Amino acid sequence: MSRESGIVVLGLDPGSRVTGYGIVLERSGQAELLAAGTIRTPVKKQMAARLGVIYDQLRDLIVEHGPAEAAIENVFVSKNPSSALKLGQARGAAMACCAMHGLSVAEYEPSKIKKNLVGLGNAPKSQVAFMVAHCLGVTRPDWAEDTSDALAVAICHLNERRMRKLCG
Repeated sequence: MSRESGIVVLGLDPGSRVTGYGIVLERSGQAELLAAGTIRTPVKKQMAARLGVIYDQLRDLIVEHGPAEAAIENVFVSKNPSSALKLGQARGAAMACCAMHGLSVAEYEPSKIKKNLVGLGNAPKSQVAFMVAHCLGVTRPDWAEDTSDALAVAICHLNERRMRKLCG
């Protein structure tokens, strides 16, 4: 949905235990925080139930905020194949939910997100969180690391959209 000639983007940092989300409105090059938080799944439940929680809560966020596009962090390769598989399943549930609601989903590598916001592909999470807060005009945010990462994905996507328009 476009709000007063702006664009609403849903940023996602998927995880099987905690999925971070951030919803940002950009209007005239200015980013505004609409919503941010985490989706926490019941770790003692079966994986299918946990994926259902991710899907259902994302659906509710999409219906409430009406983003026009979504952006998601790509899975990094982990030393633990089981963890990588679970992360991929959570990512799949999030992407399927977005697709079912008509959202295109852009995918970004963690290093691309960091470089986009901080200028360094290996920037520490604290620097990324600082830049996210700065871009959104938020002082002393108390959000979780997963939330900050999701907002970074959304801001990266908005920056990339602007760049594509300029280079047209």
